[in-house]
Amino acid sequence: MKNKIIGVGWYTLSVIIMIVLIPLIKNDYLLALVYLLLSIVALTVKREKNDLLFFVFGFLMMTFFEIFFVFSGAEIFVRQSLFGLMPVWLPFLWAYGFVAIKRSIKILEK
Repeated sequence: MKNKIIGVGWYTLSVIIMIVLIPLIKNDYLLALVYLLLSIVALTVKREKNDLLFFVFGFLMMTFFEIFFVFSGAEIFVRQSLFGLMPVWLPFLWAYGFVAIKRSIKILEK
């Protein structure tokens, strides 16, 4: 049980760190690059089946849904560097989040 908590905690902490960087890195493009590099490191250091599929799926689907939320009036972003609607780094955060969730579920299933 301790290993499960540590494993899930690691992925939770990695997403928290990414979120903490948002107010610290004001340049959306630089933050997107940092997120991309962190994701590449995470996907390279520990390779798991279907990680890249989850990353791409999360990137595409959440970009689509965020655009829908903005157009429906459910969300408004102050930082609008992607299509003038949302921050360019947001899809990268969601994409890694999908991988972190997938990996966490795999840990919990053991």
